[in-house]
Amino acid sequence: MTDHNKRIPTQHVIGFALSIALTLLAAWTALGSNLSTMWIISSIMILAVIQAGIQLFMFMHVVESDSHNGHVPWNMMFHGAVLAAILVAGSLFVMSFGFTHDHDGENHEQHEQQDSGDHSDMDMEGDGEHEGH
Repeated sequence: MTDHNKRIPTQHVIGFALSIALTLLAAWTALGSNLSTMWIISSIMILAVIQAGIQLFMFMHVVESDSHNGHVPWNMMFHGAVLAAILVAGSLFVMSFGFTHDHDGENHEQHEQQDSGDHSDMDMEGDGEHEGH
């Protein structure tokens, strides 16, 4: 374990500062850079892997001498990675195909055309009543 007599956990402070810096860099990459979408996604993924490594080594003490010769709970890390991959893949799938809540079989564009047509039936006198509703 680390030395408990220290007043300031320098390893944790450095890890926290690096995590904040990487998060800000990822936010700037997404919001402020003029990179193409492919480069933005690639750089954010690289920054995420670097930040995961920082988390594992700085905060979760993956390779400490007191952890039985660097014992790493690979089983738990594998299952966590599989769960994260399933969540990311499922989220990308749902966001990519743009499913709507239209259960009666009509197309979303037809709804928009009907909605725009309904507004033309408004009374011109300004009383705000619709005909047929």
